[in-house]
Amino acid sequence: MQLIPSRRSYLFLHLLAVCYYAQVTNQSPPNFTQHVSEQSKVTDRVSRRLIRIYQLYSRTSGKHVQVLPNKKINAMADDGDVHAKLVVETDTFGSRVRIKGAETGFYICMNKRGKLIGKKNGQGRDCIFTEIVLENNYTALRNARYESWYMAFTRRGRPRKGSRTRQHQREVHFMKRLPRGQQPAHSSHHHPFDFIHYPFSQRTKRTRYSSER
Repeated sequence: MQLIPSRRSYLFLHLLAVCYYAQVTNQSPPNFTQHVSEQSKVTDRVSRRLIRIYQLYSRTSGKHVQVLPNKKINAMADDGDVHAKLVVETDTFGSRVRIKGAETGFYICMNKRGKLIGKKNGQGRDCIFTEIVLENNYTALRNARYESWYMAFTRRGRPRKGSRTRQHQREVHFMKRLPRGQQPAHSSHHHPFDFIHYPFSQRTKRTRYSSER
């Protein structure tokens, strides 16, 4: 009489094992692309931040973006102007950045009206921009809080409201340039590779001789 309950228990456990195995094998593999996309929208406080220094050349005004002491932002600076020097900090391991004037320390941000303003504290999402490299090799800067709005300037170098911007417009196209007097790292500044030649040992010679035969 004791064999029947034990057999039922064995069958029940076997059925549970089969169901668990089927559930595990039917799970879809993790979507790495989706994971990267989600993580790119979150501030990365673990990885080491990359800091770059460059100028933003406006395609329309023919001048450079500058952050003035009165917190105003325009694209009227000449090459090498002290207020055109920008410090660009990465926000995530993706292409989101914070941009501030090296001289004034004000971050370039965008308010709810789409106007570019300078802020001392650039931790908000309104002060984060996504760098988008376009097909014409220009760079567009899309705001992280207002995802359809871009940094843009008119031909006179005045800021254009973000609500009136589109990615294909010339007003949102920029070119990254090093400040005047700052040269890129040249190969002459780096030591050439040294190739170390190890002498063949007697064992190595015998091995090579036997393989050739």
